[in-house]
Amino acid sequence: MNRTTTFRDLAVSSAEASIAAKRALMTEMMPALEKAAGLLVDAYRAGRKAIFFGNGGSAADAQHMAAEMEGRFAFDRKPLPALALHANVSTLTAVGNDYGYEQVFSRTLRAHAVPGDVAVAITTSGTSKNVLAAARLKDELGIKVIAFTGANGAVLAPHADAVIAVPSKETPRIQEAHIFAGHLLCEWVEQQLFRPDAG
Repeated sequence: MNRTTTFRDLAVSSAEASIAAKRALMTEMMPALEKAAGLLVDAYRAGRKAIFFGNGGSAADAQHMAAEMEGRFAFDRKPLPALALHANVSTLTAVGNDYGYEQVFSRTLRAHAVPGDVAVAITTSGTSKNVLAAARLKDELGIKVIAFTGANGAVLAPHADAVIAVPSKETPRIQEAHIFAGHLLCEWVEQQLFRPDAG
């Protein structure tokens, strides 16, 4: 950034990049978004739950999405069961200390997942070892996996039923698109389950 760049310039440039990432997501990832939405609706209709996990900003996104399901998104309705695996700091640090940080999500996923649940694995890089370790349990646990990644979604793809790969290599833009996609999924689930005229 040169010295003549203003805050306004930065804001406009970042907003345009964020919009471009979301447009690319909608253009390239619509089938994956639709599949992910269907997986969540089917799981909730079957009395199952959604389990979210990720590191750093992705952990914040995981907790955000779980809160939208348990609380509300656009209107008052019954709460939906959802869990962010990192939210219990005592468990996170105990498992990290005793088994290694690569096992913090796989260990807790084993504790909470039942067949038919949906795990939402979030990693902007697409290569986070602890996220991958948990996603690899998909078949063993009988769960579905939705992966949120950046442009590098190939590593997670064999372990996921739907891969929402934001076509960007910029972490802030990927994270902004992830929460946008998460909001879309929350809104769809809410409408399908609680709007009598949805359809």
